[in-house]
Amino acid sequence: MEMAADIDEALKNNRVLSDYLENFQKEHTSTPSFVTSIPREMSLEKAPNIIYPVGDPVFIHIYGEHLKDIDYIVIEPQLKEEEKELYVAVLDRVLEEGVRVVSKENLRETVSKLIDEIVKVEAFKKRSLKSSKISVTKEEYDKLKYLIIRDIFDSGPVEPTLRDPYLEDIHCVGLNPLSVVHKIFGNINTNIKFESKMALDNWLRSISERIGRPIGDANPITGGTLPGGSRIGIAYSDDISRRGSSFTIRKFTKTPLSITQLIKYGTISCEEGAYLWLCLENGMSVFLCGETASGKTAAMNATLVFIDPKAKIFSAEDATEVTPPHDVWQQLATKEEGEEESQVHMFTLLKAALRSRPNYIIVGEIRGVEGAVAFQAMQTGHPVISTFHASSVKRMIQRFVGAPISVPVTFIDNLNVCVVLHAFYREGILIRRVIAIEELEGYYEEAGGVVTRAVFQWNPAEDKHEFRGLNNSFILEEKIAAKQGYKDKRKIYDEMNIRTKILNAMIEHNILDFDETFKIVKAYREYGLEGLPFPI
Repeated sequence: MEMAADIDEALKNNRVLSDYLENFQKEHTSTPSFVTSIPREMSLEKAPNIIYPVGDPVFIHIYGEHLKDIDYIVIEPQLKEEEKELYVAVLDRVLEEGVRVVSKENLRETVSKLIDEIVKVEAFKKRSLKSSKISVTKEEYDKLKYLIIRDIFDSGPVEPTLRDPYLEDIHCVGLNPLSVVHKIFGNINTNIKFESKMALDNWLRSISERIGRPIGDANPITGGTLPGGSRIGIAYSDDISRRGSSFTIRKFTKTPLSITQLIKYGTISCEEGAYLWLCLENGMSVFLCGETASGKTAAMNATLVFIDPKAKIFSAEDATEVTPPHDVWQQLATKEEGEEESQVHMFTLLKAALRSRPNYIIVGEIRGVEGAVAFQAMQTGHPVISTFHASSVKRMIQRFVGAPISVPVTFIDNLNVCVVLHAFYREGILIRRVIAIEELEGYYEEAGGVVTRAVFQWNPAEDKHEFRGLNNSFILEEKIAAKQGYKDKRKIYDEMNIRTKILNAMIEHNILDFDETFKIVKAYREYGLEGLPFPI
């Protein structure tokens, strides 16, 4: 565990933290450790007691006791009962003055200055909320500034969870406390909850307007991308969400997880990474399948470094989550709000992609009829990479050939590789694994359908990814080796072995950054082993 060197400075600059610790130690014998990073090994800790910063003046306390659930406690400025009227008075004046601000630039800075104009920090015996300048203490000033900026520009009471880089999902059902999925500690409850139904509904209406998809009784279900890139789904009104309005936020990571990080986590093996490296570099179409939150998008982003750096990429998404590191990348998103004639659906984006003559088409997620267009793109020679909700290759094929996608079963073999991911709890810890990589060889009438080959299979007993495709891979031998002109097609396994060693060496040299992995993949493509920063 990495101890923070500036704990004294954090306490000095944040009265809320020192007050919290003082109150905590009155009721508990243990003292929390102040950390700046959390190693994954801490997931084994049954009674963690750590505090970490997520940006002043907000801190997170992860606290567990023997035989009790772990709690996620947000430490941030809180209004006392007598300060709530003060907050409303200052906020009303800020909004009143803000209406007169013509320029939309630097609004956050403008509001900060307005607060300074409205309040006066001083010692006082009695104050009037109607005076030209409202008298406040230094502690009140700090609270007001943080909370007003948080509520106007950020995400209100949910803001601390959006700041936390260790969270994956945030979930709210009515007036119950928010629950979160923590990358280290799994599913835990928080101390955050909305004070009233009106407060929750008002927050949801505000957020939905901010993402351009307003909700109401006539349109109670919506979703979209928050300003920071995270994805929110909203179920508004008691008629639809019977336990109260609800929402789920799937956190977006600005810098994607790298392939080497996924290997360290055990999600994928070096051999599987090397196999996908060969597939994507050589224009194979790859779908990543799995259930909700199985890690499909994270795995897809991590493997995009394997695509030719000079390739022209076209991506089409509902929520912008795809992050290829390439220079020539056209990123388009659907538009579902507004009049019907002004809406742009995934089907339209994929048709536009075909006209743009890209080298690769990336579809954030295939859900419906656009799947048929994706297979048409493959039919015309465009490699397609996408995610898809299906728990196995068999179920993926069933969904594609059935309504509403209705891809002819004889077209299915235009897809080359399917990566199947699964998320589950093991000993109370959430883990994700590639449980299979299967090749789609072709449709054979005599076989009664599409023939597939499992080249990788996860062994749950040993938590090991087993390579079953050695000297038996249809894609490596008949597609890639043939394309590259190998006289002995089985020499392709030697190349896969070299790339396995490169990935393993990256991990040994602690090269876990997404951009760094891309540079090394690019260097190997251009200069071979001589271009690597380490020996193989």
